Amino acid sequence: MTTIVVLGAGLGGTIMAYELRDQVPADVNIILVSKGTKYSFVPSNPWVAVGWRDREDIEVELQSACDRRNIRLLPQGAERLHPEENRIALLDGTSVSYDYLVIATGPELAFDEIEGFGPENNTHSVCHIYHALMTRDAFRTLVANPGPVVIGAVQGASCFGPAYEFAFILDKALRDAKVRDRVPMTFVTSEPYIGHLGLDGVGDTKGLLESALRSHHIKWVTNARVKAFADGMVTAEEVNEDGSVKATHAIPSRFTMMLPAFRGVSAVRDIDGLTNPRGFILADKHQQNPKYSNIFSVGVGVAIPPMGKTPVPVGVPKTGFMIESMVTATAHNIARLLDGKTPNAQGTWNAVCLADFGDGGIAFVAQPQIPPRNVNWSSSGKWVHAAKIGFEKYFLYKVRLGKSEPFYEKLALQALGIDKLKSISLDAG
Repeated sequence: MTTIVVLGAGLGGTIMAYELRDQVPADVNIILVSKGTKYSFVPSNPWVAVGWRDREDIEVELQSACDRRNIRLLPQGAERLHPEENRIALLDGTSVSYDYLVIATGPELAFDEIEGFGPENNTHSVCHIYHALMTRDAFRTLVANPGPVVIGAVQGASCFGPAYEFAFILDKALRDAKVRDRVPMTFVTSEPYIGHLGLDGVGDTKGLLESALRSHHIKWVTNARVKAFADGMVTAEEVNEDGSVKATHAIPSRFTMMLPAFRGVSAVRDIDGLTNPRGFILADKHQQNPKYSNIFSVGVGVAIPPMGKTPVPVGVPKTGFMIESMVTATAHNIARLLDGKTPNAQGTWNAVCLADFGDGGIAFVAQPQIPPRNVNWSSSGKWVHAAKIGFEKYFLYKVRLGKSEPFYEKLALQALGIDKLKSISLDAG
């Protein structure tokens, strides 16, 4: 029996397992390796951090969905991948072997790269549910004892949307608590300009986000390279275009939430031919590793080069719809390999994003995500907040259902002209 293992049960991995079940023959063994049995909807973590959601509101028990779809769930977690042996060593001392592997681990958070960084030190996080719960406690302390706040993303970060979201969600939560007037806020980012997002902007994200920050009385520092996070202070250098230091900012902060740079997880990092120096998985246009042809990768752990040179290092985000397009291409390509054919599907890497601001937000569509683009659109309004809530409920429903793309979602995307796959080449192989 052919065995396909999906390593990681986040947004990419869970949907990957479901889509494989739809694409490959029923007698193919599909195994999903996860840490624990719960799926957590990470985009809702900023709401958890201010008390607008509880943990149980954004989590799904995967065992029942996997049982329903004939997917074997291994919740032990992975210790180390051994690609030469087609084997993954698990954290409980056992191993699982595979014929095909899809790596969907997501990233490791590189808090250790800056002094005083991380939830165990002087900053807060919304990257994991347990981080968001810790941040919620700190938020309640801030409401009881207001003071200055710093929000943003450090050098090397590639995920900027949640930083903007959290800044505006926090602003709204503080206004609701009637203490916003006692909380000066500063947005500190490695982006060369507000609204760059690691994508050189989408539509008028620069103008929209600058306007939103001004109207919410949030100051900002761009081209920022954080030197240290101390108790009550963030020290950051503002860098000129030539790399020289324009100014050093010592910003008082009673509550700091900045997104870290990412790197590959230890289970797959430092494997020659599989990963780049940062530990991200090398993949071709078919999501297939050049050295290990039976290994594919999807999601945040995929190696993508930066958009271009910036004064401070800025990574490229892997947005939700972009990841889903990787998933669809990978499922199609593995199905072809099982049928004795060669991979021929490429994900569009289109981006469809909703950035919630608590009582409004910004939406953008980038087709493809990396320029030059066929569609480059952004808009703002209160409808975005409602749409984000609707998307949260719908995506959690998909995970519970065990389906990657119900037919009505496919019809809606087709009506909007948004595709997951590029044109598939018609080859004889």
